[in-house]
Amino acid sequence: MSKEFDLSALLAERGAERYELHTRYLNHQLPRMLHTIGFDKVYVRAEGAHFWDADGGDHLDMLAGFGVMGLGRHHPVVRKALHDVLDAQLADLTRFDCQPLPGLLAEKLLAHSPHLDRVFFGNSGTEAVETALKFARYATGKPRILYCSHAFHGLTTGSLSVNGEKGFRDGFAPLLPDTAIELGDLDALERELRKGDVAGFVVEPIQGKGVHEAPPGFLRAAQEVLHRHGALLIADEVQTGLGRTGDFYAYQHEDGVEPDLLCVAKALSGGYVPVGATLGKDWIFKKVYSSMDRVLVHSASFGSNAQAMAAGLAVLSVMENEGTVAHARRIGDLLSSRLKELVPRYELLHEIRGRGLMIGIEFGRPSSLGLRSRWTMLQTARKGLFAQMVVVPLLQRHRILTQVSGDHMEVIKLIPPLIIDEADVDRFVTAFTAVMDDAHAGGGLMWDFGKTLVKQAVAQR
Repeated sequence: MSKEFDLSALLAERGAERYELHTRYLNHQLPRMLHTIGFDKVYVRAEGAHFWDADGGDHLDMLAGFGVMGLGRHHPVVRKALHDVLDAQLADLTRFDCQPLPGLLAEKLLAHSPHLDRVFFGNSGTEAVETALKFARYATGKPRILYCSHAFHGLTTGSLSVNGEKGFRDGFAPLLPDTAIELGDLDALERELRKGDVAGFVVEPIQGKGVHEAPPGFLRAAQEVLHRHGALLIADEVQTGLGRTGDFYAYQHEDGVEPDLLCVAKALSGGYVPVGATLGKDWIFKKVYSSMDRVLVHSASFGSNAQAMAAGLAVLSVMENEGTVAHARRIGDLLSSRLKELVPRYELLHEIRGRGLMIGIEFGRPSSLGLRSRWTMLQTARKGLFAQMVVVPLLQRHRILTQVSGDHMEVIKLIPPLIIDEADVDRFVTAFTAVMDDAHAGGGLMWDFGKTLVKQAVAQR
């Protein structure tokens, strides 16, 4: 008789092997990196914007799983929805019927995007982008997509073709025929459009890498010139969407912007079931799905599954009932203003930027001789090491999880769950102030750790 599967018993028996299992069977560089920077924690429980390690330490999450945990971890409404959909034992994924949940979720999403008409559900942000690229090419009959330098739209082959970071692209050529321009460069956009082969322009209203916002007026002007040349505006709101920036979508900060295609994912999942969605105009969908022969010309095996749809419906319900978007705007403004007050105090602190609860903290070259020599030492070894020097003590000494915003960037990105409160803001600002005080003292553990990072960076060359 076979032994009954017991997940709790399995985790109790082998959970301590987590780092060894990853080293042996998965990406072996991940545990190596975590050990190197002291991020090799053992987290055992999570709730809301906090999680706890094996020693009972309470950690503040300012990363939200790269933006996935918009409502924090284990929101009770989302949990109940998933229990309910499992208990309902629906006839899911028959592939030859029309279940109600996808239509209901599409209806709710489109209510926040009244200029868009239809939705395709996939399983991730990169899949949402892939869908938009395919639809734009087919709808316009043109092959080329424009994107921005430093953009991040995913890592599958199509989305990688519009990824503006060289490190992600290296070794995977040939990619699709796409061209990068600088965010905000309207002249470059029009110059490329005049060549007549551009299907669309995919853009993050606020770039995740470095937290750079599109200049005022750029998105609307880009939309006008794109339409004049028969091309489409594709807004990638995989990270910025669903309240992250203080509006439901980041493009809504600018009047008159109405993307032809819109990509969302991450927070729509509630942190449980992977989901991605591509919203678009009716004429685009009708051109792609032009006949019954083309009914499955673009599809996803797990797209529109009941669990993902239930999670998405629960997430949107919570956001509406709890005023999540307005809360994110208010708390984001509070956190930004508190951090901006520190800029004149610290010469290593260059700028605070962003919107809502998507905030970039940029460091820069100090003026005093002692700090400048240490800064130069780090920059010579590898740009981005100082930001890493801040991230590490925030976790190790203050139990706050953050991230460097991109490779070779002296920027920390804050994308916490949208439910953080004033106490969490106080906790972060107090901890960040303590770390900056230590950095400006010119000695201590922080700069010792910097020397260690320099040695590692030099060794990897």
